[in-house]
Amino acid sequence: MRLLLLRHAKSEWGDEDLADIDRPLNSRGKAAAATMARYMKDNGLLPNQILCSTAQRTRETLARLLPFLPQEAQIHLISDIYRESEDDYCSLIRKYGGRAQNLMVIGHNPATENSALTLSGTADPQALADLEEKYPTGALAVIDFDIADWAELHPKTGHLERFTRPRDLKDTSD
Repeated sequence: MRLLLLRHAKSEWGDEDLADIDRPLNSRGKAAAATMARYMKDNGLLPNQILCSTAQRTRETLARLLPFLPQEAQIHLISDIYRESEDDYCSLIRKYGGRAQNLMVIGHNPATENSALTLSGTADPQALADLEEKYPTGALAVIDFDIADWAELHPKTGHLERFTRPRDLKDTSD
């Protein structure tokens, strides 16, 4: 089974009166989200189930991914992804992942980064080095597991197959 951990793209900070959960993507974030979506499609990194935070910026990131999905994906908007963004998403993945072969979580830091580090027992050395350096907005960790159900998820049992940042791709920079 494969887990795709996508941190939301760059958000707008211009309106001080706007609640954090309501912040939209900025223009750079919109471009980066589209670039990451094309990258995912071109590399066969297509989720059949998506768990997405209810925050505006994660939903806008998801919206830019949807046109690139060739098949239908189950989408679950989960407020706990936003509320638990300081910890990790392991318990939410166990609870909502089911038997999805390719599960994506679109969330926030530090939980996205913590989840990737907590779950990766082995890793591509460069991917791990990049992940440990920083998990920037719009970045994607791809972690493979030898399990039949996400309820079986445990720390350090995955293999970090790749870590891709928008700046790694030529269409945008982050």
